[in-house]
Amino acid sequence: MVTIAKPTRRNTRKAKPKGVVVVRQDSTRKSVRVNGRGRRWEVTMRDWRRYQKNPTDDMRQRLLAKYVPLVRNVATRMAMGFPRSVELTDLVNTGVIGLIEAFGNFDPARGVKFETYAVPRIRGAILDELRALDWVPRSTRARSREIEKALTQLENELGRLPEKSELARHLDLSEAELYHALDDVSCTNILSLDEIVYPEDDNRQVPRIETVQDNGALSVLGIIERGELHTFLVTAIEHLTEQERLVISLYYFEELTLKEIGEVMVISESRVSQIHTRAVKKLRGMVRERFAMAG
Repeated sequence: MVTIAKPTRRNTRKAKPKGVVVVRQDSTRKSVRVNGRGRRWEVTMRDWRRYQKNPTDDMRQRLLAKYVPLVRNVATRMAMGFPRSVELTDLVNTGVIGLIEAFGNFDPARGVKFETYAVPRIRGAILDELRALDWVPRSTRARSREIEKALTQLENELGRLPEKSELARHLDLSEAELYHALDDVSCTNILSLDEIVYPEDDNRQVPRIETVQDNGALSVLGIIERGELHTFLVTAIEHLTEQERLVISLYYFEELTLKEIGEVMVISESRVSQIHTRAVKKLRGMVRERFAMAG
């Protein structure tokens, strides 16, 4: 004899797959529970009516806090079209300011959802802040976009990079005006020193700051040569006359003008100039003789 067990409630209940978001909804409010770990309440018209009846700071802060994810969503989408130098955190902070302004001007009686009203104002606040931080005039930015568009169009038509004369003709500019515009546009690009790049002579990735070179900096050999020159000049100055040494000292070490030196020495400015010229010629001759012999 076969006995069939009566199914229990536990056996008939379907197991909920992990990671499923369970939504419970009634006529006034919708709640969302994610994996049973937390709950987020969406702002409803009832919340707005309650706030209008009792506009306390605590209620205002709670409503604003619920819309912060909306700001982050808008800022994240906008950041995709901006350079890497623009930080997402800065966009979010600026967007919150737009959110607060939208919150203060919103009228729920018009029948418009707050999200619909707030998003354009959040975007506007972010764009206004970026324009305020941008040191490049709008006309230069517009000219940069115009040149890039013309380059793309001519490259597609010609199958090669256009010549400067062709680009100038397409933009209805003279070549001089085009070069001037290119100089202005070239100053609008920003590079991050922390950006990872590939050096030309190496396949490894390094921060851009490691590839920056100071062409004006002296090498080790240059530092040694400058030290030798300085030591020799100290000796060479001793071979000048007392009047020449005084002019050199006042002009290069005290940083006086020729007129001021003349007043100190009680001679004319032209006479000071003659003494200075003679002293410099003597020093140059001694330096050439010394280092020519060393070579």
